[in-house]
Amino acid sequence: MVCHALRRAIFTLPTLVLLSACIAQADFRESTEKADIVVHTLAEGLDHPWSVTFLPDGRFLVTERAGRLRYVDKNGLDPKPITGLPRIAVAGQGGLLDVALHPDFVNNHWVYFSYAGPGEDGSGTEVARGKLEGHELKEVRTLFRLNPKTYSGHHFGGRLVFDREGRLYITLGDRGDRPRAQRLSDHAGSSIRLNDDGTVPTDNPFVNESGAKPEIFTYGNRNMQGAALNPWTGEVWTHEHGPQGGDEVNVMRAGVNYGWPVITYGVNYGSGTKIGEGTEKPGMAQPLYYWVPSIAPSGMAFYDSGRFPQWRGNLFVGSLKFRLLVRLELDGEKVTHEERMLEGKLGRIRDVRAGPDGNLYLLTDEYDGRLVRVSPAE
Repeated sequence: MVCHALRRAIFTLPTLVLLSACIAQADFRESTEKADIVVHTLAEGLDHPWSVTFLPDGRFLVTERAGRLRYVDKNGLDPKPITGLPRIAVAGQGGLLDVALHPDFVNNHWVYFSYAGPGEDGSGTEVARGKLEGHELKEVRTLFRLNPKTYSGHHFGGRLVFDREGRLYITLGDRGDRPRAQRLSDHAGSSIRLNDDGTVPTDNPFVNESGAKPEIFTYGNRNMQGAALNPWTGEVWTHEHGPQGGDEVNVMRAGVNYGWPVITYGVNYGSGTKIGEGTEKPGMAQPLYYWVPSIAPSGMAFYDSGRFPQWRGNLFVGSLKFRLLVRLELDGEKVTHEERMLEGKLGRIRDVRAGPDGNLYLLTDEYDGRLVRVSPAE
């Protein structure tokens, strides 16, 4: 059992001091509906960064889709990449994706990462872990492989989240092959739940169902590129790309079918024609919230800090398509208000994280990508 005190202990006072002391360029200020903010660039020159997480010593770990894991420290981007990664298939939307620390990282140094893994039949989402020692990952072992692999360059999903019990959730995409998301014999188009060592929890919903992949926790998901643990309920929330419209926010619950491609609020690209059977069907879950037209969401973070007290309880989502940050006000599982911030100011926002210092951190998905900090204007 992983307790909350252990999670909080990972981020000690030196972490907060170092994060706030990063050499940063004050890019601009902006007035939003509930707060005046200032945006600082902490690092640039990243090649399509995909994910960022916070180390106990105040440094950042950042993935580049091109297959590199990097440190960012008070001086900016460390020029020396971290070694020890497995072979990665860098093509289309695939490459090195998410990175997450084990809940007890301060003691065991385990780093988890998702990536497109190559194989004889193409590539597919994989998850591995290794022990971080300086600029090297040691004892690297693959914990999960999506099967079957294909040659598609689309819809890898790839977000990683640990829950309160220390179980690992992995979001996947349908790999651009819609019917796969409705097959329990296929990992594609699902969320996965594992123990931290890669074994399958005995209470997973399809463990005892003949022909089903026992790792599957939910299915009927198109391409989930955002996931976060709700700090108030302990449930994992995700968002997924729709086609032309129909991006969804969902709460992941055991055994639930989220409908893709049978039901959706999106339509076919170009033609605008109907997909599947409509927007509702018995036995298939409705989204908590959806966007039409699509915003192409990526990255997700709940905000639970006093640094922006007026944002406490809100959910933040990045938008690739409209190059902005979305703030959602919540009443339980109901979205009561949406604000769009930083539109056109930063570029394609790939990842969104709430830092242990109470600031927001964003990654821009560009050839010259940046890590930026959003803090109160004082």
